[in-house]
Amino acid sequence: MAWSGWFVLLVALGILPIVLFDDPTWLFLWLILVTVVGIVDLLLAGSPRRLAFERRLPDRVRLGETVSSELLVTNAGRRRVRGIVRDGWQPSAGARPTRARIDVPVGERRAMTTSLTPFRRGERRAAEVTVRSFGPLGLLARQASIAVPGAIRVLPPFNSRKHLPSRLARLRELDGRTSVMIRGQGTEFDSLREYVRGDDVRSIDWRATARRNDLVVRTWRPERDRRVVILIDSGRTSAARIANEPRIDTAFEASLLLAALATRAGDRVDVVIYDRRVRARVQGAVGADLLSRMVNAMAPVEPELIEVDWSRVPSLVRSVTSRHALVVLLTSIDSAGGSRGLLGMLPQLTRKHTVVVSSVTDPSVLEASRERGDRDAVYRAASAERAILDTARVSAAIRQLGADVVTGTPSDLPPALADRYIALKAAGRL
Repeated sequence: MAWSGWFVLLVALGILPIVLFDDPTWLFLWLILVTVVGIVDLLLAGSPRRLAFERRLPDRVRLGETVSSELLVTNAGRRRVRGIVRDGWQPSAGARPTRARIDVPVGERRAMTTSLTPFRRGERRAAEVTVRSFGPLGLLARQASIAVPGAIRVLPPFNSRKHLPSRLARLRELDGRTSVMIRGQGTEFDSLREYVRGDDVRSIDWRATARRNDLVVRTWRPERDRRVVILIDSGRTSAARIANEPRIDTAFEASLLLAALATRAGDRVDVVIYDRRVRARVQGAVGADLLSRMVNAMAPVEPELIEVDWSRVPSLVRSVTSRHALVVLLTSIDSAGGSRGLLGMLPQLTRKHTVVVSSVTDPSVLEASRERGDRDAVYRAASAERAILDTARVSAAIRQLGADVVTGTPSDLPPALADRYIALKAAGRL
């Protein structure tokens, strides 16, 4: 049972007889009258438990987008239901409004529409619907919570897709559709064309030159159907928020852009999310199906507050492919102590694969390192410089072990990783 403000106001009016007549008996009689009226009003209220509910909502939505959820309320009781309905979505679902007034006659149906703008990835759920059904006077209400489960999957937003057109244009240039071909290790012959100043003399085809009586060079295209293995660290360091975004979400953005670019280039992409166990895996998908499966696999994954078992990574990569591949590790390289397992494992990967280690950097650390306004700022700057030096030391150690390093802020890391992929493809290292 619940009461409205009107009922409280009626009870409070009972003080007037005491002020006017200075007799507490009037207050007692007033309270009896208000109680009787309230009980009658409550008995005339429709039963909330005789309401039937049905949800209509989309299966999934991208993070930050807005969709509508419809809750259908059917009155199967014997009295009209007037009251308030509260749809119990998780706060992170961004439901607006969460409450709505309803007036459902017997045997009829009404719809309550709620806008959902989730601000967290994963499964956003609604468990119960709470109904307050008031009587005709609106004094007292019957209240009940009814289980009406519902869920919507919130996918990564893939904001970095805005960088895809420019990187695809560069890829087409590399592939010879808008510019000359390149020659290098790991490339395949495409066609012949006339020599122009600046061409590598090693590309001259002497037999074709003799036939045409003019210098002719071979053009080459990067090999297709290469293997790209993306391994995303879902350990404790990926839970840290940088620029109001968890590290793991930045890793998802970078991996989506890289996967979209690589699959357009004709390469095969496999994705593994791992800490001490495989949290999600996407294998054997190409084209649009690859991105669809990736965002669905990434959506429910949250960081685990445990250390990553790097010793199992080489065998994990071998289970994906036994061929030479580009292995991209999306992790954190902030400190030497935290990166010891990564550094100990890298030689096993670099012996057979081309390895890129990608890590997001905190722009607030770079900003703090430049401030020298007061004593506190100087101490913060010293700490920031130490953090930057630690990252530089770990990056240098990774390069000495034969891997590349790509770092950047949350907005810069996805295009930077895509650029490194294009550079490796141009150099014939895939």
